[in-house]
Order: sequence, then C-alpha cells, then structure tokens
Amino acid sequence: MGRRCPGRFPSLYWRGRTLIRGRPAPAVSALLPDAGKRFRIDGGVADMHPVRTALAPLLLWLVLLAPAPHGPVVPAFAGDSDPETKHDPAPTALPDRIILTWSGDPATTQSVTWRTSDIVEEAWAEIAPAEPSPDFTRDARMSLAASEPLLAESGRAICHSVVFTGLSPNTLYAYRVGSEEGWSEWFQFRTADAGPAPFSFLYFGDAQSRTLEMWSRVIRGAFAAAPAARFLLHAGDLVDDGENDTMWGEWFRAGGWIHATVPSVPAIGNHEYAGDDTPPAHWRAQFTLPENGIPGLEETNYFIDYQSLRVLVLDSNARLEDQARWLEATLRANPKKWTIATFHHPIWSATTGRDNEELRELWKPLFERYEVDLVLQGHDHTYARGRNVAGVGDLPVGKDGPVYVVSVSGRKMYELPERSWWDRAAEDTQL
Repeated sequence: MGRRCPGRFPSLYWRGRTLIRGRPAPAVSALLPDAGKRFRIDGGVADMHPVRTALAPLLLWLVLLAPAPHGPVVPAFAGDSDPETKHDPAPTALPDRIILTWSGDPATTQSVTWRTSDIVEEAWAEIAPAEPSPDFTRDARMSLAASEPLLAESGRAICHSVVFTGLSPNTLYAYRVGSEEGWSEWFQFRTADAGPAPFSFLYFGDAQSRTLEMWSRVIRGAFAAAPAARFLLHAGDLVDDGENDTMWGEWFRAGGWIHATVPSVPAIGNHEYAGDDTPPAHWRAQFTLPENGIPGLEETNYFIDYQSLRVLVLDSNARLEDQARWLEATLRANPKKWTIATFHHPIWSATTGRDNEELRELWKPLFERYEVDLVLQGHDHTYARGRNVAGVGDLPVGKDGPVYVVSVSGRKMYELPERSWWDRAAEDTQL
C-alpha cells in the first residue's frame, strides 16, 4: 500500500525516475487499480491506494496507458453512475463454484459440489485428514463424482458432486476436486462434534442483487469477524433470477473460497423459482442437500441435525399445508435441545405492503406449540428482531414464542415502518 510521510508532499516516481516533484495542492480523491505498473508515492506503492492530491488525474492517465493483464482498467470517479461489477460465468475444464453442503450427518459426512465445462467426462474428489505435514496427501482417498449437465446461457456445464462418508467427528480434513484436465487447490473443513458442544454460525438474508459488487463485502466481513463459524445459513433470494447463470456466477465468486471451506444451509426464495413454480435447474445441480422433506420439494424442504441443534428448512413458495404436516411430524420427533426454522417469507413482516397471513395460520402455531427457539427469514429487505410476546400477539400470558428475525445482506433495501412485534430494527443496513 502507498504511505504518507509526515511533512512531505507526494511525488511521482516511475522506473526509478522522478517525473513530478510534489508540492501543495487541493485534495482530489481517486482510486488507483494496479494495472501492471507500480508507482511509488513518497516511498510507498500505489496499488489500490486512495491518493488525495492534484496528481491523481495524471496518475490515472498513466495507469490507463499501462498494459492490463486482466482487461481494460476503468477508473473510479465520484461522478460515475454506479457501474455494475461484471463476471464472466463461462465454465472451463478447471473446477469452479465449489461449495460445501450437507446431505447426511455433519459429524461423519460432507457433501461438495462443483462445476466444469462438458469437456470433463469423469470427475473426482480426494480427501485426507489435514496434518501439519504436506505429506498428508499420501493418505488421500479418491471418490468418483456423480455428474449432471446444466445448460445455461453461459454454455453447457457439468455439475459434479461427491458425498464423503465414514469421516471422524470434530476432525479437520483437506480435500480437492478435479479431473484429468486439472484440479482445484486443497481446501479444509472440520466435521461436527458427535455430541453437544458450543458452536457459531452465520445467517444471511437476501443477497440477491449485484452480489459480486455489494454482497461480497458482507460475507467476507462476516467470515473475518467469525472465522470459526461452522456453517452459513441463507434465508432465500441468493440471486435475483434463479435461471440466470451470470448471477449465480457472481454469487459464487463473491463468497469465493469461503463457500469451499464453510458448509452452506440454503433456503429457497421466490427469486430462485422459475415462472412455472418449479425450482430452477441451478438449485438442485449446484447444491447437494438432504432429501428428507416432502416428496416433490426435495432439497428445498429438509432438515439438518447439527450437534444439539435441529435446523428446519422450509420452502415458503409452495405447498404450505403439506409442509405444515411435515413440520409437525418433524418437530414432534425432534430429539435436539435447540431448534431453528428458516425460510424466505416472514411470519411477521418488516416492511410496508406485505403480509403473509397463510404462513402465520399454518406454521406459527407449530413453532409455538413445539417451542422453536429461533425463526430466521428474509424477503423484506430490512432488519427486524423480536418476539410475539404475550399481550402483543396471540400467545397466552406467561408464554414466549420464538425469536423472529428478518434480515437483508444485499444492496436492495425497503423502508421500515413502525411495528409492534420487534425489539430491534434497522433499515438501509446490510447485515
């Protein structure tokens, strides 16, 4: 990064020559992308460094002239009309969109899914206990991937998946995925404990819009703040159009290697659905999830038991009555101390003009009867948290319902009206 030296004015150096001697100047802000040349400013390197000096226009001009290995450089000016960050989603022979999920017991299994171009006819995954020595690869075992085609506007891709089984609880593993065409780097994950133990997880409301540009800072900041989080819970609307492969590419790139190291537990939102009320091909191709929900809603309605927690994932877009029956049966047989339900449309709305009365009629009484602890939702593009406390909702006196949370992690925001059910609320805030 570039540095400032007290008592001196910035000067411009290039290839060891002083081009302009610094002098006092009005403050001008500019962002300098590194375009293959390195410029020293007062002894520092101006790579992505905000320079407050009148030299900025000249610096930007020089950067634009420098050869750029990754395409043309577009300088950032205060007057820009908020250009969207772009991503080329075309598949190649090398693995991308690598993501961990669960389809079985998190203590003894781990699912991984990835994508390649259709040049890859047979794909594999390798796994070994992650030892300090790089010789851990000698103990790696290989699994043949299940593969299915995915036809999208970016080209014909193949999505591959492997479920690692026979793992040891609370153990760090290293894995990689690939084929004869090439392999990924080695990633690491830790299996769940076999019994109760403290843990944390990260919860995201709608990412949805321009995820590479704006959601990336949220997931990366959240992981930096909670690097020991055991999974990522997504409450629907991961993208704005579930059939748009470019949007999926941006979502995967925004999370990057975090997706490949921390398992995801996604709920499907209305924006993931195709126009005929059918989940898009991308959902089932890109995620390997449990099939323990009702028939016909495989991998959009399911549950996962993680240590002392049961996570119930519901599809709030379809067959609400059928899911209510499944919900009651699954709660009645729940052996876990803690219970979380997650789905997209909120029981209690947190913005104007929205109300999900059918969900309240069908699902809310079950959450209360079986003492669900936490209900995590999205859809309303605001943040609100609270209880349906006695005297405010319809709970009897002396009973507390679940804590209901609505959140948003992307850039799309709605107004927050006054409501009676929440204890904390925020608008125009990515969380």
